[in-house]
Amino acid sequence: MFRPLSLNIGLRYTRAKRRTRFISFISFVSIAGISLGVAALITVISVMNGFGEEVRGRLLGSVAHATISAAGESMDDWPRAVDIARADRRVAGAAPYVERAALLQGRREEGAILRGVDPDAEPSVTDFHASMVGDGSIDRLVPGGFNIILGRDLAAWAQVGVGDSVNVFVPSFRTTPVGVVPQTRRFTVVGVFETGYLDADRGTALIHIQDAQRLMRMGDGVTGVRLKLHDMFESMRVSWDLADQLGGVYRVSDWSRDHANFFRAMKLEKTMIFIVVALVVMVAAFNLVSSLVMLVTDKQADIAILRTLGMRPGTVLRIFMIQGCLIGFFGVLLGVVGGVVLTLNLNHVVTAVETVFGFEVMPKDVYYISGLPTALYWGEVAMIAGIALVMSLLATLYPAWRASRTAPAEALRYE
Repeated sequence: MFRPLSLNIGLRYTRAKRRTRFISFISFVSIAGISLGVAALITVISVMNGFGEEVRGRLLGSVAHATISAAGESMDDWPRAVDIARADRRVAGAAPYVERAALLQGRREEGAILRGVDPDAEPSVTDFHASMVGDGSIDRLVPGGFNIILGRDLAAWAQVGVGDSVNVFVPSFRTTPVGVVPQTRRFTVVGVFETGYLDADRGTALIHIQDAQRLMRMGDGVTGVRLKLHDMFESMRVSWDLADQLGGVYRVSDWSRDHANFFRAMKLEKTMIFIVVALVVMVAAFNLVSSLVMLVTDKQADIAILRTLGMRPGTVLRIFMIQGCLIGFFGVLLGVVGGVVLTLNLNHVVTAVETVFGFEVMPKDVYYISGLPTALYWGEVAMIAGIALVMSLLATLYPAWRASRTAPAEALRYE
């Protein structure tokens, strides 16, 4: 089979036994360094993806994908909005809500977001019904019962539990013989939920939507309609389309805008970790430079003979580029295989480490997550492999250029 001369000699140099074992050792270190760097990068990025999906899932279990709310005090035509939303194929669920900041007084005072929900419609939008602690249930919110369900951390800070009473104060003032006072009502705690998302567990309280309307003197109006979509990444487009169908002026928001700073921080953290771990691959590429420089020095005589026989400098350049790229290719290949295998079996590795050393890597009472969540995206694996290959290619340029500049007379002077 015909092969270009540069490829043939480059492969021969790769297979040939080195006269200097130290050069072989440096080449092995280069392959191992690239492999470890690529494997570490794939594993770390997969863990970051897993944490991102876990946090996003917990967040979206307590907030809506999109929200359409009134521009004024209340939204009176919400039944029509719910009907239009449910008729849209992109919408998985729609539910009205009433929401306002409130002060809860148990054994201690705590501020929270007081949310009035419809127990029948709310499960189609959020996962509060599946996050109840103990035998609590969102169905215990009945109209006129003035019952309340608290987040786990909120209940702990207010020092109340199921069966206790809390006074709820909302900034909706009324005039009495003693002056203007805020609206207040005593509620009975009938459940505690734990979503694993701190903002919800620490600052959200649920009551029945009719109780919220009475407390806040909203009549039959609501704050807005919350939506859950089949594709959460279409939330803004769908909410705008529904607002256009409703007509009039409405406020439209979605999860990506409401929590933009949080997701930007996560993205920045992932980017910085990617850069830091990618430096490991760069260090391995520098090892590749040193091994190729030493190889060029070792092959000075061979290069000079080839040049004397008429080989062009460009052909010499390609010979050593091929050899360096082969080292980089095998390093990247081993790194991709090792990184994918480690990622897919990371929880088994973590379990083994916890068993051997007797400690929890991810204590559930601290992180609300047991084990290390991972999400392997093949597009990112391909990108990491591509970056490592490009680094390896760049690392071969100087040694190969130096080999092409070899002067035959100088190289053979002492041979």
